[in-house]
Amino acid sequence: MKVRHIVLGLLSISVIAPIFLYTDRVGSFVNPSSSRRDFLDDVSAFTVSGDTRHLNVLHQETSTALKEPIGVIYSDHSTVTREHKSTRVLSATDEERQQQQLYNPIRQVIDRAAPGLTTTLDSHPNASDISAIELEQQPTQPSGKIVQEHSDNKHDRLTEPADAQVRHLKDQLIRAKVYLSLPAIKNNPHVTRELRLRVKEVTRALGDATKDSDLPKNAVDKLKAMDQSLEKGKQIQDDCAAVVKKLRAMLHSSEEQLRVHKKQTMFLTQLTAKTLPKGLHCLPLRLTTEYYTLNSSQQNFPNQQKLEDPRLYHYALFSDNILAAAVVVNSTISHAKHPSDHVFHIVTDRLNYAAMRMWFLSNPPGKATIQVQNIEEFTWLNSSYSPVLKQLGSPSMIDYYFRAHRASSDSNLKFRNPKYLSILNHLRFYLPEIFPKLNKVLFLDDDIVVQKDLTGLWSLDLKGNVNGAVETCGESFHRFDRYLNFSNPLISKNFDPHACGWAYGMNIFDLAEWRRQNITEVYHRWQRLNRDRQLWKLGTLPPGLITFWKRTYSLDKSWHVLGLGYNPNVNQREIDRAAVIHYNGNLKPWLEIGIPKYKIYWAKYVDYETVYLRECNINP
Repeated sequence: MKVRHIVLGLLSISVIAPIFLYTDRVGSFVNPSSSRRDFLDDVSAFTVSGDTRHLNVLHQETSTALKEPIGVIYSDHSTVTREHKSTRVLSATDEERQQQQLYNPIRQVIDRAAPGLTTTLDSHPNASDISAIELEQQPTQPSGKIVQEHSDNKHDRLTEPADAQVRHLKDQLIRAKVYLSLPAIKNNPHVTRELRLRVKEVTRALGDATKDSDLPKNAVDKLKAMDQSLEKGKQIQDDCAAVVKKLRAMLHSSEEQLRVHKKQTMFLTQLTAKTLPKGLHCLPLRLTTEYYTLNSSQQNFPNQQKLEDPRLYHYALFSDNILAAAVVVNSTISHAKHPSDHVFHIVTDRLNYAAMRMWFLSNPPGKATIQVQNIEEFTWLNSSYSPVLKQLGSPSMIDYYFRAHRASSDSNLKFRNPKYLSILNHLRFYLPEIFPKLNKVLFLDDDIVVQKDLTGLWSLDLKGNVNGAVETCGESFHRFDRYLNFSNPLISKNFDPHACGWAYGMNIFDLAEWRRQNITEVYHRWQRLNRDRQLWKLGTLPPGLITFWKRTYSLDKSWHVLGLGYNPNVNQREIDRAAVIHYNGNLKPWLEIGIPKYKIYWAKYVDYETVYLRECNINP
């Protein structure tokens, strides 16, 4: 009997006592009022079969959820490896975990002694904490890693070019065409048929897409199928020299096509720039008809006594474009501090004289003074006085403009713009003759918009120079050697090919200094030397660079910003700071080909509700 009691006592000590001790620990964990931290601290150094493993139990927060393991990222160029710190401590494999769960003696005792306890622990809300007893969490991927990888993939997609797949498809087409031209592929009917089929599929999928979002949903499948077909072709052909030869031929052909298309584009752009829109053709006709219905007293402008007052601010504007001239005047007056002190001298041709007058009679610019003159009234300006007038009427000049199809003619269509035939374009060289009683005049082109008050230009000290202009030598093509023929000794001996060019469009001219230095005669002398166009091509900037050589004062660039008629990437800050913005180039704001984002600066000075604009269907 004593032996039986002894055996039962030993049993209670060796089996039952550990169960009570253990279940007491677990019970304190299951009980919400117990301390979870104490349980985890004890379990962290649990011993199984003599092997002490430190469980990687993370620092617990006060909330019921476990904090995600800290992700450590190792970056080696394009290879990225992620590793959780827990894996450096918990090295047991899935097989070991299964063995540990299967042969864990304590868990077996619990299963036999209290079969409901295991189920209770597994179903507890904090079962993820309890699973630490099993030495490691379940072999699932931590959510932090998934989120991190998703974030990285998203970042990769954001940094990937928007047309990556489009370019890949185009490259595939080129490779396929090269393979189809090789003898080794041609001798394999099966691969040839497959490649041709893939070319049709990819071409159809590509369509007119310019970015990946334009591609159909099956584009990726077509891309993969083409890659497989190209791989077959790559394995068949082994003549690298033939591939190189074919690629060179394709490159040469593409360059030739590009050259032809560029020439056609230039021609069409020049043609569009020279073509008058229907609305702008209608406007002068409508205004002219209205003008001649007025009596003589209604045809006169007020404040004509201000036209020769040198104390006022005088502007010279030479144009046959009524709407463009109106924008120049309106934008200038809108920013003038004292509009009544501003006088605009507009000179136009005979065809637009009545229309120009009628526009400003019906749309007076506030308190400013307007004068509209007909160039035909300048009787002093004739071919005997002006060499350029004589040249413009010469047979060789007419032949140059109207027989451009000849092989010997100049290939640059830029110099064939009919504006060069207009004397209005050359009138800027005769300012002292047009305004004999004025000392300073601000010359404005008709393709500019004024954004600030310009009266500060009249107070500038030009330091003995005649012309105040903004230099344009920030880019190499705006230097003298781009405008003048330095192979001619007359040019090379007198001018510096690397000298900075400057811009017409907004120029302050000191007419008193002009007269003193006899600038008009300098212009005439160089025009006579260039009668055969050997010194420069046509236009007014090359003779201007020559005439005002070492007589030009450089203005701050904020006075005059150029490029809005050809460059869609003009610095926005420069545009906002500019006193004058200039639509130099073919993409004028009144044409459909104008750059849309720059049209708004011009259009806001046009009142499209004016009856004449509505009748001619001129809209923004």
